[in-house]
Amino acid sequence: MLKKIVFAVATLLASMSFAFADVDVNKADQAALDGIKGIGPAKSKAILAERTKGGNFKDWSDFETRIKGIGPKNSIKLSDAGLTVNGQAKTSGNKEDAASQAVKSPSATKAKSTK
Repeated sequence: MLKKIVFAVATLLASMSFAFADVDVNKADQAALDGIKGIGPAKSKAILAERTKGGNFKDWSDFETRIKGIGPKNSIKLSDAGLTVNGQAKTSGNKEDAASQAVKSPSATKAKSTK
């Protein structure tokens, strides 16, 4: 009985690690893509066909452009479900874009330093 409980717990832990593993769209097979919530058999076939035809996806923007039905909102959901492109998760971009614009804008820095 104890062996069965230990085996059940070990199986549960192993399956949980697979559930939270990231799946890179450039390395995944159809089964791995089908395991991502929001990607079904038809979409995974389309991803594999496009990857075969056009090569690996460079980034999320390339992925969104080349795969019909995948836009910015959908790609965020897929990323949240564990899909990555070249190991990178998709972010909403709102906070990052604002922060990067503030850093890149020299006029904003000058205005603050002259006052």
